[in-house]
Amino acid sequence: MAGAELFADVRAVLFDLDGVLTPTAEVHRRAWALLFQEYFAKVGAGPYTEADYFDHIDGKPRYDGVRDELAARGIVLPEGDPSDGPDAETVCGLGNRKNLEFNRVLAEEGVAPYPGSIEFLDAVDASGIRSAVVSSSANAVDVLNAAGLADRFVTVVDGKVARAQNLAGKPSPATYEYAAHVLGTDAAHAVVVEDATSGVAAGRAGGFIVVGVDRGTGRDALLREGADVVVEDLAELVETWKSITPTQTA
Repeated sequence: MAGAELFADVRAVLFDLDGVLTPTAEVHRRAWALLFQEYFAKVGAGPYTEADYFDHIDGKPRYDGVRDELAARGIVLPEGDPSDGPDAETVCGLGNRKNLEFNRVLAEEGVAPYPGSIEFLDAVDASGIRSAVVSSSANAVDVLNAAGLADRFVTVVDGKVARAQNLAGKPSPATYEYAAHVLGTDAAHAVVVEDATSGVAAGRAGGFIVVGVDRGTGRDALLREGADVVVEDLAELVETWKSITPTQTA
């Protein structure tokens, strides 16, 4: 387990959303499975499996996930445009079809944050450290509102912000670097909290301290991508965080 020295000079904590703060990664996995099970059956590409999600989709911007999963099956589609309808045979069309399913499930079922993540977020707030959400999803604000977390963060850097600021998606560190800048610090003084290998790789590439949360990706996979420490639940870090002194968090 990480000691307090790992966090001694931290001035910001940058949280991924899906799978870190909320269990919406499960909703994303279901939406992706429905999309590709149907599409692969239609084109005769073989069955979609959960391994496809972790290997090619998890943590990436939506259209990148579509493109990379198709490429893994040797399928190339026109890129299309974000305005494409969900029935369009394009990368954007398939991505928009997946997003419709995600939003349907979110609206019908809602979402509750992980209790251990809220416990850790409370400890971060109590220490005076500022925090942000950095998510590849364009739905991040809607998810935060549904989970009752919209007012807990200084800023939210999501897929919409990334497009507006022309920031490359994970595994590029660009969105995390942007969030750190907004919070007035840099990678050397910020923690990235991620459950996806692409997000861990982004944090490592940017020189951040990286906490991996194993929600199914696997401890070894997160460590291989560069996580400094891996936990199964962020509650495991609460006592360590509380041991940081006020001078360390200044």
